[in-house]
Amino acid sequence: MTNVINLTPKIETKQLERNDFDQKISLFSKVFYHPLFRPYFRLAFLMIVLNAYIFLNADQTAAQVQNLILLNFGVGIFIRQQWVINLLFKMATSAPKSWPIKVRWALGKVYHFGGIHIGGYIAGTFWLGYFLTQSMNQGLTSLNVLLAVHLLVLMAVMIVSLPQIRFPKHNLFEIVARFGNWTSILLFWAECFVQEGAIFSANKVVLSYLTFCVALPWFRLKRVHVEINSPSDHAALAKFDHGETPFAGSSTELSTNPLFEWHSFANIPVPGEKGFRLTISRAGDWTGRLIDQKPKKLWVKGITTAGVGNVELLFKKVVWVATGSGIGPCLPHLLDVKVPSKLVWSTRDPRKTYGDELVDKIMDSNPDALIWDTTANGKPDLVKLAYHAFKEFEAEAVIVISNQKVTFHVNYELEQRGIPAFGAIWDS
Repeated sequence: MTNVINLTPKIETKQLERNDFDQKISLFSKVFYHPLFRPYFRLAFLMIVLNAYIFLNADQTAAQVQNLILLNFGVGIFIRQQWVINLLFKMATSAPKSWPIKVRWALGKVYHFGGIHIGGYIAGTFWLGYFLTQSMNQGLTSLNVLLAVHLLVLMAVMIVSLPQIRFPKHNLFEIVARFGNWTSILLFWAECFVQEGAIFSANKVVLSYLTFCVALPWFRLKRVHVEINSPSDHAALAKFDHGETPFAGSSTELSTNPLFEWHSFANIPVPGEKGFRLTISRAGDWTGRLIDQKPKKLWVKGITTAGVGNVELLFKKVVWVATGSGIGPCLPHLLDVKVPSKLVWSTRDPRKTYGDELVDKIMDSNPDALIWDTTANGKPDLVKLAYHAFKEFEAEAVIVISNQKVTFHVNYELEQRGIPAFGAIWDS
């Protein structure tokens, strides 16, 4: 049996020092690469600034404010559309690898597009409040007021629901957002028909497109067969064979109750095999029930959508850093071998938790993988392991797949040191 541990428990400090791990970091780097100043928030700030400029430099009638409301929410919905997301990734990752590393580093942040989404929603909420004030002062119809109040309350709930509040109640937040958005679109349509006599208008065209964007994933809603095997009580491997085999770096949304709860997982296609797999770890009630009950069918909707792992295409060599079930999103890239890569994986008892088949696939595709068994060796310093692997492998970037705390920490520490680092930003 292949030896899973491919490193000694200690990394020589002197070797890391030779790689300048303890280099002095400038104040600019500490601030610029801090998670609070990541591109996601810069894009959101840009959207808000653009709207502030419009507000301060132009008088707005009620009709113009309504247009700005629809435009901002429209941009927010448009940028989240699955086809648009795939197009953004395609455009960003098509840059030649001969381009300067800083340009490719910036393009690799394409997955921060959610900043445009939240920026548009914040700006739209501001215009809603302004419109409500206008409605009260100018005696507009009760439908205008109803639309404004409904949307204002909905947007305020969504914006105030910071991650500390949203994550523990994520399912409730999704339900409020989903049904609230549907109700909002219905109210927009009602308001359009009441206020506008014309059958055809610019607002109706925009609203038709937004309605189509929201409805499109549901046109592909279907219940499909799934085969779930559990190597351990902690993890499950779900195998699907419906439709076309998805591309590496994509994800699929699953549900047992499609109106109320959806969960996204990275697809693991295996070259030469039909279908794909997903790795699912026990991370809450829903995943726990899935592992224990092993349903024969699950709901899927929409199309497979590009994720952060696709940014590997911008670089000549990459290091993948994963913890636990984070190996799932990494595995298709390791198997596909489009980009030379080295894996750093920290997990408890890999073979016992995830099974021999998965671990053997990893070792076959990445013989030099650095796999750290936390059961035997305790938790490692992932920053130092990632830094060491980056220097040793002469990579151009690091992609981190872990929980939020670890991902933000490792990315921040590496980017301060001038290493392009990427990872999920939990903006859904």
